Amino acid sequence: MNRNGTDIPVTNLRTMMRSLVLNTEGDEVTVHELLVAIGRRAHGPVFLLLGFIAVSPLTIIPGANWFIATVILAFALQIVFGLNHPWLPKGVTEIKFKRDHLVQGVAAGERYAHMVDALVKPRLTFLTEPPFLQIVAVICVLAALLTYPLGLVPLGPLLPSLTVLLFGLALTARDGFVLLLAGAAFAGAILLVVNLTPRLLALWPF
Repeated sequence: MNRNGTDIPVTNLRTMMRSLVLNTEGDEVTVHELLVAIGRRAHGPVFLLLGFIAVSPLTIIPGANWFIATVILAFALQIVFGLNHPWLPKGVTEIKFKRDHLVQGVAAGERYAHMVDALVKPRLTFLTEPPFLQIVAVICVLAALLTYPLGLVPLGPLLPSLTVLLFGLALTARDGFVLLLAGAAFAGAILLVVNLTPRLLALWPF
């Protein structure tokens, strides 16, 4: 329920983005408020939210890509191990972002969201249900892990982040075809890591 007293069910990328703006207020917004805004008990919208944050201006904050990857990792692992309602530690949910960055990200992405949503519809829905949900969670775990080394390279985390966003969109809209696109993005992320391995090893601080 947003501050205007209107329920906005999250059914696609655009409704998720609108929910984030309408259901939050003030100068800063916490991770908890973002989760409440889109319905934290639904796997699809949460993955969609985390993927959106990972590709949004919110990640201009140093270390933000790694933080979001850690949140994705924690959330996805719980699904892998069968938790019906995954949770995040209070220390994580109380992390704050500038709400202006959120609004800017929504404004920049809404045009593209409209085009994406026009192509999304329920199809191959069996791919969005168990046991495929657990497979999606495993791939999101791997995508989060890939983000750590790729975070050392400009725009490196984009493909693994896009993987999570597309998986979230697929689960939210029950579109198995988008699930396959997410798999393609993950394959691209793996190829990117392989190609950048010499450079990543030179940059890795340990």
